Amino acid sequence: MNNERVVIITGLSGSGKSCAARALEDEGFFVVDNLPLNLLQAFLDDSLREKRYSGLLAVVIDVRNREFLADFARVLDQAREAGHQLDIVFFDAEEEVLIRRYSETRRRHPLTLTETVADGIALERELLTQLRDAATRIVDTSWLTPHQLRQQVVQLYGRHEIPLPLIVLLQSFGFRYGVPSGSDIVLDVRFLPNPHFVPDLQQQTGLDKPVRDFVMNNPVCKEFLQQLRGMLDFLLPQYRQEGKSYLTISIGCTGGRHRSVSIVEILSELLSAAGLQIDTLHRDIAKR
Repeated sequence: MNNERVVIITGLSGSGKSCAARALEDEGFFVVDNLPLNLLQAFLDDSLREKRYSGLLAVVIDVRNREFLADFARVLDQAREAGHQLDIVFFDAEEEVLIRRYSETRRRHPLTLTETVADGIALERELLTQLRDAATRIVDTSWLTPHQLRQQVVQLYGRHEIPLPLIVLLQSFGFRYGVPSGSDIVLDVRFLPNPHFVPDLQQQTGLDKPVRDFVMNNPVCKEFLQQLRGMLDFLLPQYRQEGKSYLTISIGCTGGRHRSVSIVEILSELLSAAGLQIDTLHRDIAKR
């Protein structure tokens, strides 16, 4: 036997498999989506032989694999005989809940062309009956929020003794070009004096020391950074506790070249010095 743990994620479309897969990926699992069953044994053997993926593997198998589902019992038996520890987690939900989710997302059920979503769900249940019967664990997501589902998955399979760090993306932008999509926190620093109106600084950016000095020498900026640092010291652990592994903080000024860039660079230095993992992006710095 080996210490490799393989989680097979399966279940009905719309039941939360993608959410579960992302949660495992955030906990350090190498996740393969829609791997054909006839390739599972070769994939597991290769990962064991080459000592890949730190022994944490998850594979999503669902009706997209329907041409291989008839062989699932044989394939899983072979994997177990080879020493792989398999946990088969079947995600399920009530029909009315699944129909509502499809209605809200306006997605088509993968098994329907002209049929109704209800017809697709019924056919999918039939195709996955044996997989459901073989499941190590069945998770009913009918009344779970995505956050609650994520919590369950992390509680079951998370590496609690080695929590992964929260990665913070600090992103500067210009409000004239729109707020970046995917922002978790948006901060407006247009209240600070604008270096754009200083002739010697206009052609420079917040990456240049004279611009950063201009921004930082303002007492209001110093007070803002102090207050912001205190807020982030409180918020970041709360976000990590709630299951976030990646947090985007977008900081905007008018054009995205001076004040916001300076604040991102200064804040990045402060947070990196505190041991946080920081990425930076200056979306609009090259725009004029």
